Amino acid sequence: MTDLKTAAAAFSPLDLGALLFFVAAWTGYALSVGRLRGRMVSLSQIMNRQREIWARQMIQRDNRVVDTTINASLQNGTAFFASTSLIALGGVLTLSRSSDDVLSLFGALALGGAATRLTWEIKVAGLAVVFVYAFFKFTWAYRLFNYGSILIGAVPPKGSGADEAAMLRAARRAAAMNIAAGQQFARGQRAFLFALAYLGWFVSPYLLMLTTTAAVLVMWRRQFASEIRSALLEEDEVLKESAR
Repeated sequence: MTDLKTAAAAFSPLDLGALLFFVAAWTGYALSVGRLRGRMVSLSQIMNRQREIWARQMIQRDNRVVDTTINASLQNGTAFFASTSLIALGGVLTLSRSSDDVLSLFGALALGGAATRLTWEIKVAGLAVVFVYAFFKFTWAYRLFNYGSILIGAVPPKGSGADEAAMLRAARRAAAMNIAAGQQFARGQRAFLFALAYLGWFVSPYLLMLTTTAAVLVMWRRQFASEIRSALLEEDEVLKESAR
């Protein structure tokens, strides 16, 4: 408890407020992406519907090479980001061992307020936590994509004699696993973007709030105001009209 009080006392109220703003922005954005409905549906939610369509199309194919290839490409991309998060974590740990040199450099450049060794190490530890979080999300997504490959293989092939209801249930299981893997992957990528925003805190709390706001705006635009999202929504409306 004493150590926590000492660490908190090392930061100004502005620093603590900027950190609270960072955490609140990350949490609020994560909740909004997954829960908004109607016309405010996110790009990720639209793509989840496409994953379900993919699963239904899969049961119409005798050969599943296309489906396994798509799943493997998603899994390989996840593995790349998982290894990247480990490299980033290694860089952060290296940075923590060079506190004196970095503090001297920051002091010479006169960036932001005066930093102490304690505040610097706490900030570096926070950045390490973000990359550890990203690593766990990417590795879990990789595992879920692996499970998805098994579920794709478990879908009865066309002409196997299985009834359509059983094939649909198997396809839904594969789609649900793919959606879950995609959600974990998105959380890992989100952690990377917020890690970039977190770097602003090393300069000043004002810059942390600015970079956090910029990161949220960029991600919000991609999820809710991008041309890709608009095109997919228009396609959904056309499909609904043709089905009536």
